[in-house]
Amino acid sequence: MATYKGIQGFTIQNLSADPSNPIEGQLWYNSTSNVWKVEEATTVGAWASSGNTINTRQDRAMGAGTQNATVIAGGSNPGGNYLNLTENYDGSSWTASGTLGTGRQQIAGAGIQTAALAIGGYVAPGATNVTATEHYDGSTWTAGGGLTTATRNGAAGGTQTAAVYFGGFTTTPIGTTEEYNGTSWTPSGSLNTARSWIYGCGTQTAGLAFAGYVSPAPGTQNVTEEYNGSTWTSVSPVNTGRYMGMSVGIQTAALMVAGTLPGATSATESYDGTSWTVESNIITSRYAGAQGGLGTTSAGLIATGETPAGPISSATEEWTGAGAAVTKTITVS
Repeated sequence: MATYKGIQGFTIQNLSADPSNPIEGQLWYNSTSNVWKVEEATTVGAWASSGNTINTRQDRAMGAGTQNATVIAGGSNPGGNYLNLTENYDGSSWTASGTLGTGRQQIAGAGIQTAALAIGGYVAPGATNVTATEHYDGSTWTAGGGLTTATRNGAAGGTQTAAVYFGGFTTTPIGTTEEYNGTSWTPSGSLNTARSWIYGCGTQTAGLAFAGYVSPAPGTQNVTEEYNGSTWTSVSPVNTGRYMGMSVGIQTAALMVAGTLPGATSATESYDGTSWTVESNIITSRYAGAQGGLGTTSAGLIATGETPAGPISSATEEWTGAGAAVTKTITVS
């Protein structure tokens, strides 16, 4: 007869505290709380609330980093002021950091918390698109090379020294793509479908552009395109076209989060490099939150945005993908 040790490779343990790094299928008895516990994998992904940002923001602040080490900067506040404020996230709370050289909204972000980019955007006074690119080192922003085309609400991917920026708006939605080498931007192959308020993530040689807005209104798009470093190829469309939302992940493992249809949505979809799948909704419907491919499809992050009733949000939510290990208490009668 098969035994638990024979199947799992270890015996059932009697422990005074839960093990620090249990593996899937491990079973133990916690003698302090007098309960049986087991380590199992989640069957579906889910969103959970985390610490609010210090400042409420809308109109797409930039975002960059991972679930436990994120930076956001820019956007606008309830008074309509274009922000230069920056915040760092450590996995539970936000702290203030150095200010952007140019306060703006509708910015794209790329990189990691200690080596990020803030790209393009829209400034006041004058309501003007900008070419500005700024580098962040975890505490301070410095000027980098400007985009060749002044653009707002595009999307980006890659690193501080190898980034790609695509789509956005000049006087109309555009399909322009530019690549950055850490110093200057160079035009590359255009999107097949020009779009503003586009979702995007990935790297300079493996980018992903999805959904977005085209004229005339309502203009929602379900188009997905993959980038190979020079050209874009249309692939499987998203299930529900939308724009002005947030992105997580890379070309072969991405999340499309929230946005407007028009009208704020809480919907999430995941991409596996082939097709899109409907996932669990976020807790607070919103659009125009921080944009920058934050985290992964196993551990993602969204923050800020505008909610259906109009108030600007400081809410942060963390995504845990299917297959994550969680400790469960076994209930016995």
